[in-house]
Amino acid sequence: MIAKFLRRRPLGTLSLGAAVLLTGERPTPQQSAAAANQPSASQQRTDTATKTASTATGADTAKADSAAKKLPPEALEALVAPIALYPDALLAQTLVASTYPLEIVQLHQWMEKNSGLKDKALADSVAKQPWDPSVQSMAAIPEVVKRLADDIQWTTSMGNAFLAQQQDVMNAVQVMRKKAKEKGALESNEQQKVEVQTVESKQVIVVESKNPEVIYVPSYSPTVVYGAPYPYYPYPPIYYPPYYPGTAFVAFGVGMMWGAAIWGGSCCYAGWGGGNVYINNGNNFVGGVGGVGGVGGVGGVGGVGGVGGVGGGTAMLGENVAELGCCGLGIDTACDSHLIVGLFRTPRSRSSGPGSD
Repeated sequence: MIAKFLRRRPLGTLSLGAAVLLTGERPTPQQSAAAANQPSASQQRTDTATKTASTATGADTAKADSAAKKLPPEALEALVAPIALYPDALLAQTLVASTYPLEIVQLHQWMEKNSGLKDKALADSVAKQPWDPSVQSMAAIPEVVKRLADDIQWTTSMGNAFLAQQQDVMNAVQVMRKKAKEKGALESNEQQKVEVQTVESKQVIVVESKNPEVIYVPSYSPTVVYGAPYPYYPYPPIYYPPYYPGTAFVAFGVGMMWGAAIWGGSCCYAGWGGGNVYINNGNNFVGGVGGVGGVGGVGGVGGVGGVGGVGGGTAMLGENVAELGCCGLGIDTACDSHLIVGLFRTPRSRSSGPGSD
């Protein structure tokens, strides 16, 4: 009987009593103590089942948390309301720059200390600063820099939303533009050209500067141009210009030069078809994407495209390129034109210096 039992159950799982029967020896006090501390097989199975259930619950909770972090359309629409009427190029640049809130604050402080720099001198000097190209390019529009820096919590929230829900953010912009257009607050004028276009079978409202060399920043109150906000999603609590009945819904400041001669235009532009934002290689701070890790440089340490690889090691909108050549992403012809922004980044609020990227 004992031999049959042995074939069924390993010795290591036997009780001390069974071990005595088999060996004819009594256990030492040390062995007795060790056996008392050893969980039974049934207890081990229970513990394993508990751990498995706990792991599954943790995974479900993580998924739920991830879904909960996504903002609903109404919240995104309220969040982008202050900039939804910006010309497309300025809108795209503002959204990308908002993902670098610390650098926005640094740029604002730097510009206050160097207020005497203008035009080319300003562009040349800001190019030496260790900031992302999207932030460097903002120096051409001090009015927007001040707004983003003064209301840094809103800027950070907008940047995180753009990183996590890029297409949803771009869709929210279109919803707000449609509201403004229906109220007569978004029309072509001396500063801008507004058109309804069909892009990849989708109707979108495109806003462009009348003069591509000059950018005009629209100033408006969201309640006036869009109407009342949603009950649970108010417009961001930031400064809005007062509206006087009988005046224009939208006011424009002095035109700022940001053309090819000095700035090369915006860092990015909106791709309304897929709800993406693309890099503008003509921008003077981007550094040119033609040398993306050397086409054919796939492999090597760090993966596709070699290390950094963009524009001779330029930060290239920070981690957006994530040390990958665009060819390795399957974008093909984009190797000579543009990269999609925000593919490899995750929402966060920066708390370290420029060298942390």
